[in-house]
Amino acid sequence: MATPAARRWRAIRRLLAAAAVLFVAGLLVPAPGRIPVEGATPRDWNPKSFWFEPWGASGVHKGIDIFAPHGRPVVSAVPGIVIFRDHLPLGGNVVGVLGPQWRVHYHAHLADEADGPPPPRFVAAGTRIAAVGSTGNAAGKPPHLHYAVVSVFPLPWRYRLVTQGWKRMFFVDPVEVIDNR
Repeated sequence: MATPAARRWRAIRRLLAAAAVLFVAGLLVPAPGRIPVEGATPRDWNPKSFWFEPWGASGVHKGIDIFAPHGRPVVSAVPGIVIFRDHLPLGGNVVGVLGPQWRVHYHAHLADEADGPPPPRFVAAGTRIAAVGSTGNAAGKPPHLHYAVVSVFPLPWRYRLVTQGWKRMFFVDPVEVIDNR
């Protein structure tokens, strides 16, 4: 019969093994994406705007802006879990979706509060999550979706010797995600 300490150690090892399997499985899940604005095409954004500087208060632009009429549906680019929705000073109305490969898909400047029940909730790729708008620091500008993809875990090979280059370890060019169709 095992001692209580041995049983605890065995339970901890099982928990760590399960966490490792979950982590690796999350990295291996394919991440085919779609354009997160209904009816948008690659002509609706500038692919060179990712990591463009100088860019307002943030210094560099860590996403792309997809321009569309106010109220056009914003859909989840990937299957995932809506983990966040709120109003932020710069982003305005925002929604965060945790998707494959441990990436958070950040949607900002939304016209209104997010669609659907509060987080957490599962969404399929193409599920409407909000609408295009001009909230936050986009007030008074043409309506658009600011779309960024952030890795939960650092990607050291993305580090660059540029302004805020260490942050590039966490940001993925959204065009890489939505062109992966």
